[in-house]
Amino acid sequence: MGKIHVLDHPLIQHKLSLIRDKETGSKEFRELVEELALLMAYEVTRDLPLKEVEIETPVAKAKAKVISGKKLGIIPILRAGLGMVDGMLKLIPAAKVGHIGLYRDPETLEPVEYYCKLPYDVEERELIVIDPMLATGGSASAAIDFIKQRGAKSIKLMCLIAAPEGIERVRRDHQDVDIYVAAVDKCLNEHGYIVPGLGDAGDRLFGTK
Repeated sequence: MGKIHVLDHPLIQHKLSLIRDKETGSKEFRELVEELALLMAYEVTRDLPLKEVEIETPVAKAKAKVISGKKLGIIPILRAGLGMVDGMLKLIPAAKVGHIGLYRDPETLEPVEYYCKLPYDVEERELIVIDPMLATGGSASAAIDFIKQRGAKSIKLMCLIAAPEGIERVRRDHQDVDIYVAAVDKCLNEHGYIVPGLGDAGDRLFGTK
């Protein structure tokens, strides 16, 4: 069963409180989401394997450690996931970025993929799927499904805020996927918004209603 990791670092919790505030405008909101993604990326990449190499410092030869093993891929779920990409790339600039877009069919209520562009070697990469909010879990679960159908074998999910319902959905559908969040909130309301949450992350990132 995939693990749920709640990242309680003081800087993460402080910035999360600022983005929850309804008085925080789009410019500051975007900056904070980027900063949160960077801080969370430290924890998401904590288990990357290392190998020992020999280097030469200005003083002497030395043994040193560098990252080895799988290459990384960042997959934002459109559109709100875009707000987290730049923060992650500041920490791991060599990562490749894919994109996946979904909408919910109004009749069947099933997620439909309308866009998917992934790195060509997706099966060789450790992928981090990113989206600010994990509400019902339907979109995240479907996105992971579509990515797996294209050969991906190693996937993590990183969100800022999650509802218990969303966590349970992803854990039920994808037992091999670890989930990283900054907070697990109380519940979903009748409109599918996380409570207390932060509202619609896409609208707040891009100034739309």
